[in-house]
Amino acid sequence: MQNTKKQGVLLVNLGTPDAPTAPAVKRFLSQFLHDKRVVDMTRWLWCPLLHGIILPIRSPKVAKLYQTVWMEEGSPLLVYAKRQADKLKQQIDMPVELGMTYGNPSLKVGLEKLLESGVEDVIVLPLYPQYSSTTTAAVSDGLTKAYQSIPVMPSYRLVRDYHDHPTYIKALAESVRRSWQDKGQGDYLLCSYHGIPKRYADNGDIYPQHCEATTELLRLELGLTKEQVGMTYQSRFGREEWLQPYTDKTLEQLPSKGVKKLDIITPAFSSDCLETLEEISEQCCELFIEHGGDVFNFIPCLNDDELHIQMMIEIINES
Repeated sequence: MQNTKKQGVLLVNLGTPDAPTAPAVKRFLSQFLHDKRVVDMTRWLWCPLLHGIILPIRSPKVAKLYQTVWMEEGSPLLVYAKRQADKLKQQIDMPVELGMTYGNPSLKVGLEKLLESGVEDVIVLPLYPQYSSTTTAAVSDGLTKAYQSIPVMPSYRLVRDYHDHPTYIKALAESVRRSWQDKGQGDYLLCSYHGIPKRYADNGDIYPQHCEATTELLRLELGLTKEQVGMTYQSRFGREEWLQPYTDKTLEQLPSKGVKKLDIITPAFSSDCLETLEEISEQCCELFIEHGGDVFNFIPCLNDDELHIQMMIEIINES
């Protein structure tokens, strides 16, 4: 039976501070790190640690990092998210709104704007290619909470993942080929994914399997051998063991193995943000050069690339 309800799209990403200041970063990190999907420690242990030590120490430091990547229009993640939404609106015949799991615009605000447009059926597209309980499942939790204050909830479908979608893989491959064309091909292509605690995967989170599948499909699309491609995990936090191999430790070792010219891509990130523009493009570059590397080519995220938008359209049409 054909769906006669008016449809709309809610594009979702993690979120970002409202400003590159310590207070704004503290508000954002507090909301983010309070989520049990992100940190599942017992609350009576975690909350005093978070508010007494972590937020007061980390917020000013993280704010300074944000200041190095902040764009004229705002936070990179939000700037690119708006560009993605604008381009998507121009190419599909339905309303499109943004909603962030943490920070602004919130999931609730995005939903309310869709409802104001008369939308009765929402396609929720979290821009997390690989599923994780720390990201996609957190979006589902956030939607449930947002619906509690909405008198008439619309029907909705949540896109769980698209780690192996052909157009996603094609878009990644094209971004790599463009880098090769502009800067020459490196000795090795490293795919760096955002990490999660190893314990989460041990308890059933399928994120590492999705990352491995994306890497292998990208390798095949580019026609590279298994020796020419690797994958690692970045952005670990705290003392607990996270998924390995770690990006930073790998970058320290690659030059001694003959990799002097490196291409690095971050397939788990749909938009450039602090973790790609500062951690990878700056910190990891310095680390690689310090340990004997010669050339470090950071390949930007898909952002508002036309193939990325085309992928979104295909996913929406398939939903």
